[in-house]
Amino acid sequence: MLRASAQKYSVNRALYSEDEFREEHAKGFRKHTTLLDHLIHYFTCTSERAKSAAVSLLPVIGWMKIYSIREWLLSDIVSGVSTGLVAVLQGLAFSLLASISTWYGLYAAFFPVIIYFFLGSSRHISVGSFPVLSLMVGAVVTRLVPDEGPPANITAFEGLTREEQRTLVSASLTFLVGLFQLGMGLLQVGFIVMYLSDTLISGFTNAAAVHILVSQLKFILGLTVPGFSGPFSIIYTLKSVFTQITSSNVHDVVTASVVMVVVLAVKEINDRFKSKLPVPIPIEVVMKVSNASLRPLLRLSYCRDRPPLRGALHSPYKMHQLSPLSFGKEKTIIACGVSYAFNFRDNHGVDVVGKIPNTFEAPMAPDLEVFEMAAVDAFPIAIVGFAVAFAVAKVYSVKHDYVIDGNQELIAFGASNIFGGSFKSLAASTALSRSAVQESTGGKTQIAGLLSAIIVLVVILGIGFLLEPLPKSVLGAVVIVNLKGMLMQVAKVPYLWKKDRPDCIVWIGTCLAATFLGLDIGLAVGLGLELLTVVFRAQFPRCSVLANIPGTDIYRDRKDYINMHEPEGVKVFKIPSPIFFANIDFFRDKLKDAVGFNPLRILRKRNKAMRKIKKMLNKGTLTLTDSGLKGTSLMLIQEDQDDYSLEDLDQPVDYSDLPIQINWSAEIPLNLGVPPVYIHSLILDFSAVSFLDISALEGLKATLKEFIRIDVEVYIVGCDQQINAQAAA
Repeated sequence: MLRASAQKYSVNRALYSEDEFREEHAKGFRKHTTLLDHLIHYFTCTSERAKSAAVSLLPVIGWMKIYSIREWLLSDIVSGVSTGLVAVLQGLAFSLLASISTWYGLYAAFFPVIIYFFLGSSRHISVGSFPVLSLMVGAVVTRLVPDEGPPANITAFEGLTREEQRTLVSASLTFLVGLFQLGMGLLQVGFIVMYLSDTLISGFTNAAAVHILVSQLKFILGLTVPGFSGPFSIIYTLKSVFTQITSSNVHDVVTASVVMVVVLAVKEINDRFKSKLPVPIPIEVVMKVSNASLRPLLRLSYCRDRPPLRGALHSPYKMHQLSPLSFGKEKTIIACGVSYAFNFRDNHGVDVVGKIPNTFEAPMAPDLEVFEMAAVDAFPIAIVGFAVAFAVAKVYSVKHDYVIDGNQELIAFGASNIFGGSFKSLAASTALSRSAVQESTGGKTQIAGLLSAIIVLVVILGIGFLLEPLPKSVLGAVVIVNLKGMLMQVAKVPYLWKKDRPDCIVWIGTCLAATFLGLDIGLAVGLGLELLTVVFRAQFPRCSVLANIPGTDIYRDRKDYINMHEPEGVKVFKIPSPIFFANIDFFRDKLKDAVGFNPLRILRKRNKAMRKIKKMLNKGTLTLTDSGLKGTSLMLIQEDQDDYSLEDLDQPVDYSDLPIQINWSAEIPLNLGVPPVYIHSLILDFSAVSFLDISALEGLKATLKEFIRIDVEVYIVGCDQQINAQAAA
């Protein structure tokens, strides 16, 4: 019974078949465009198309026309300065993951940003180094130029130091990544990112976070750990770390621990009070400045009559030589003595950032031999870098109501990495935390990104020397703290297992493969698992028999509700999937299970029985009475030994030369062995079937013929017009 308060509707119309509907309602003419039409349209040039192409290739033109200096400029300035400070620290930190000198991470926050300003379609992402990409680049760098042993046999390595060799590999790899991205953008294959699901990306980045965490242990503990690459490299790294753990540098451990505790605490404050804070507290920058900025202060206070010190690491002064300074309550100034005043590198063996050139290095051409050896690694780096950047850009485009173009993003990042690679930059994408800073501090356009690049430029050319005494353990601590979001993705596993087990298997499989086999192999394994789940869902869909909910005209899966009503003699079968060559057999098996019999077997039994009946009538052992057929012999009919052709048995039952019509549902005399069929109509719900291929169409027709030949009428409802036309052809 319907509830009294429930809304009701009533539809009164004629009952149509497809043929009747087409006869009564004329279809409109649709002109289908051919390949030639598309080519003509593509190569036709008009002023409007030229203008549209220019705006598409240079998105900066589009938003510059609507830029409001009064409303947006101040916000972009604040955002650019804040983002630039964070970009400096992350550039230094993420370069450690790539196993190259720290200042090349600063280049990644400058050169790619300039190109993206003109070519990028997102107004809010912050372009620069990304930890996962840096780690993937580092795996190639350490494979071609290992910490121990000779480097790869590359001609360009001759006469270069180990650091220069690694720089060459990193720059060439970045250039190659850019070529891949630019090529995909020009070929309009931005849709490829659709094959990287959120589940796959989540499992992959979680594994990458584990790799990053393990790679930073040597800086946190102050150990010398050789670089490992290839499958199970994480196991070898952990083995090396724990073998040397008793030799850890206490000063590195204490410094890193303090930084992690303080940064985690302040980040928690930022999250909890983000609605009340005008901008997030840049705690990473504070900790960096805290460890580096005492150097100029000490110069001013104690070196007025002496020549300026060239570097904090070579200062002749010790902490006990200094009289107390009135630093007030500035926590930054109190903390900054840790790196400079105690001279950690010389006195305690702490590894620091070291010399940062105050100029840009000359551009360099990529090496073709590196291209050859790193091509297999460069492609997944290009895909991951684009996928992460596009996902972040899409979030902000939806939030701020503008459109981004995946193909244009590929072109923008491709050109950015080609330009950056020429100047020895790290591979660029976007970091989630840095983009969040740019957007949350009021950034409106990429002018904020341009200003952040100017901040990086000032650091490189003007004040980079302040960062020289910065311990690498501090950078490692900041990197680890920023992994919290990626590592906490493991909490999604119970939810995925409960809601969608195939997706959960993709997450776990991708994460485990990327963790133990390497990020490149893990990504391939994840893609394979993802495709397998798609095949599994399509090949083994959840078919169901529908039944009526009493008191309504609604039909649902009979297993989902109680007190369901199935119309007598009618089966309603639904398949919620396309039907194609891979699942047509599954569909036929499920359909036979639903109706409770095999129609082909029934047809063959009936044909055999009909031949026996005709033979018995001719012999007189079977007679026709008022009540039907009746045997005159008391002996049961045995199975004939005649050789029946399966081709003949699969034909419709021949009722000719019989004086009556046989009711196969009634009891057949003398146990002729024909199973009864209790349905007269089969309804196939195709409302969720989006397409049929040729193999499935032929298999479907054969199955339906089998039902029709045993006097079961078949109706297909909710059929798509294209499928209907395909079946009728």
